[in-house]
Amino acid sequence: MAASDELIDFVRDALGRGLPRAQVEQALRGAGWKPEQVNRALAAFAPIEFPIPVPRPRPSLFAREAFMYLLLFTTLYVIAFNLGSLLFQFINRALPDPASSLPETYLRESIRFSVSALIVALPVFLYVSRLTNRATNLDASKRTSPIRRWLTYLTLFVAACVLIGDFTSLVYSLLGGELTVRFVLKVLTVGVIAGTIFWYYLSDLRLDEKDVKA
Repeated sequence: MAASDELIDFVRDALGRGLPRAQVEQALRGAGWKPEQVNRALAAFAPIEFPIPVPRPRPSLFAREAFMYLLLFTTLYVIAFNLGSLLFQFINRALPDPASSLPETYLRESIRFSVSALIVALPVFLYVSRLTNRATNLDASKRTSPIRRWLTYLTLFVAACVLIGDFTSLVYSLLGGELTVRFVLKVLTVGVIAGTIFWYYLSDLRLDEKDVKA
């Protein structure tokens, strides 16, 4: 967990003015900063006698952060795709298409694969999501992570494209008089999954903007 740039700058200025570390720590905690954030900010400067604060070398955590967010969003895509596929197969079994030549074994294999993917990907997604949310709650500066923002906007773009394509197919079938219950249920399935993802991550970005303005 890293301290925010604002906090680092404050500690640097305070130590540069000769204020004791204990006094700086007390002031920051009184202002509402969490103990972990204060300790990290103070630890960024070596406790040695010198006219100006001497920074410690800080290890780069970008690779770890990139791994966590890539894993998070990859498992999200796996969950969304296989959940949609699973619901599609349920619809196919409940409302079979007389013109379809897909064998029953294909439907069973598709259902089994989707269930297997969900069993593996869902716990990983929930665990990594919990870790990343805890990290951003402890250190708000992590919300401005470039890799997090890029992947979030990429996810919004993909979800928006899916929604546009989904509703385009619905309108196309409606204008051609080819709407069926089976088709409408599949359109709703895709719309609900993509729409939920779009709404959640758009709300997350708005929360980021709200924190920045505050």
